[in-house]
Amino acid sequence: MRSTPVNCALILPAAGLSSRMRGGDKLLEKVCGQPCLRAMALRGLTAGLSVIVTLPSPDHPRALVLAETPVRRVTVADASEGMSASLRAGIAALPEGTEAALILPPDMPDIQSDDLGALVAAAEAQPEALILQATTEDGTPGHPILFRSALFGEFAHLTGDTGARSILQAHADQTRLVALPGNRARLDLDTPEAWAEWRAGQAGASRS
Repeated sequence: MRSTPVNCALILPAAGLSSRMRGGDKLLEKVCGQPCLRAMALRGLTAGLSVIVTLPSPDHPRALVLAETPVRRVTVADASEGMSASLRAGIAALPEGTEAALILPPDMPDIQSDDLGALVAAAEAQPEALILQATTEDGTPGHPILFRSALFGEFAHLTGDTGARSILQAHADQTRLVALPGNRARLDLDTPEAWAEWRAGQAGASRS
C-alpha cells in the first residue's frame, strides 16, 4: 500500500510557568547556541511542518525569541489552568485543512527534525491509526504524539494539567507506537540540574 501524504502541524505548548527552574526559564536555555524554544520551532520548520507555539503573553521573552520565524504565536489567557489550556488553544489555532497535529513539549531538546518526520511518515504508512506516539528505544511511551483531525474536537473538553492523557486512554486501541533512538522520547529538562546534566553529556559526546 502506498503512503498518503498527511498535512501535519507541530504544536509547541510553551505557556507554562517553568516553575521548577527556580527563577530561570527552561525554554530560554541555550540549545545549539539558540534559546531552546526557538531551536525546537526551527526543527519543526525544517521537518516541513507548520508550527504553532502557545505563549503566556504576546510580549513574553519567549515570544521575542521567535522573532523573524514564520511560526504562529498563540496567547493562552488561561495558561494558569495547566497544559490543557495550551492544548486547547493550539488545536483551535490549527490552519484550515490540517489533517494531523504533532504535540511536542519544547523542553525536549534531543528531539530532532528527523524524529518529527518519522512520526509523520508512520502516520502516512498507517492510515488506520488515530494516534502515533513516540517511544524510547526500549518501548517506553513518550513524545512527540501525533493526533489525527478526527480527534481535534476532543481537545476542547480537556481540563487540568494532565495534557491529552484522557484522549490517549480513550483511543488506546487505535494508537501505534514509533520507537526513536535512545531515551530522547522521554528526556525533558525542567530543572537547572537536568539542564546541567544534559549539557555535560553534550560536551562529553562532542569530545569523543
